[in-house]
Amino acid sequence: MSNAGNKDTPEQSEFRAYCQDWLAKNHPGRPPVKLPQGALELSDPAALEWLQTWQRSAYDAGMIGCDYPVEVGGGGKTNCQAIANQEMQRAKTPYLPNIIGMGMAAPTLLFHAQDDVKAELLPKLLSGEDIWCQGFSEPGAGSDLANQQTFAERDGDNWVISGHKVWTSLAHFASWMILLCRTSKDDKYNGLSYFVVPIQTAIGNGVTVRPLIKMTGETGFNEVLFENLVLEDRYRLDEVGAGWKVAMTTLLHERGAGSLVTPASGGMSLEEGKSVSTSSSVSLIDLARTQSRNGKSAADDPSIREELIKLVIRQESMRQNGRRAAVPALTDHPMRIPLQGKLAATELNQDIASLAYQIEGAASTLNVTDEYAPAGGQWPLAYMNSFGITIAAGTSEIQRNILGERVLGLAKSK
Repeated sequence: MSNAGNKDTPEQSEFRAYCQDWLAKNHPGRPPVKLPQGALELSDPAALEWLQTWQRSAYDAGMIGCDYPVEVGGGGKTNCQAIANQEMQRAKTPYLPNIIGMGMAAPTLLFHAQDDVKAELLPKLLSGEDIWCQGFSEPGAGSDLANQQTFAERDGDNWVISGHKVWTSLAHFASWMILLCRTSKDDKYNGLSYFVVPIQTAIGNGVTVRPLIKMTGETGFNEVLFENLVLEDRYRLDEVGAGWKVAMTTLLHERGAGSLVTPASGGMSLEEGKSVSTSSSVSLIDLARTQSRNGKSAADDPSIREELIKLVIRQESMRQNGRRAAVPALTDHPMRIPLQGKLAATELNQDIASLAYQIEGAASTLNVTDEYAPAGGQWPLAYMNSFGITIAAGTSEIQRNILGERVLGLAKSK
């Protein structure tokens, strides 16, 4: 979703040229280890270390945190992060591992943390040295986010936290967690407060992290248990009872509608010799050309071709909507395109992977370890992973309610 270079301001144009030059000279090349399809599926420490090295390199070059203030480790620029994102995408760099930190924790810290906490935490977050995770979902508080039962009790200048978080991506690697807790039982929404917690140093001393095995066999998810964890009050964000307001800042950026742009996810292949983008209709067309169907390639099947064209049109419409969102005169509501982006993108990616299943036919049952699996078995894996993404940051049903109520002004559903 790039803007044309001639629409850049002079500052952006100069920065774009710098990014292009730096990436041409400093692309990290193929990974020496196999990478999962996305950062949220990381489980191999060697893969994480290689990706952290890449993130640190890009951060040191000024391509991450571009729009954050200099005093908290940022570049001090204006509307330049999107430029860096576009150029990293074009250069097909690897994705960045600290996706939760950059996309959710960083903007929340910037808008709600004390100045000393921002200066302490943001530089290592942006550089990728500290991995972050999100402590929102609970066994009884998923779609009903305000139903938090993890409780934080005041004890002088500290808080004592006990409770249970679940579906916590990257908690097995995370140094820090953004944490939504209940601090009062008297008010559902105003009884919530928001904290940042150093979970890595507290493991075995108030924090337990347990992996959850997904149907893919991967362990990106975890559950995190808190038992009388003591936390300094300085790590509370905003006022006591303002947790719901702070959480909305987090979710606004997680859903792609915040004022700070999440750095690019990259476009590198998983490993040497296996280049496939499982969110691209172009890769799906390439797959169709290689798979047989009734004695011909699947790409020659009229029904497959029709479905392929529908997906190409949807993907192109999203790209054009991204361009439209950058022109104020063409936006009828400032939040419509950003808020619909998460819904449209996750469902499109799921539908792309679903059609890949049909194209592969019986071969879609082959595991990623099978040498005969088309495209290294990445398409069935992408389909299984896609369900977690349509649930994350609010299910597709919740996203449609948000669009209906907040953008279209429809009455709340019962």
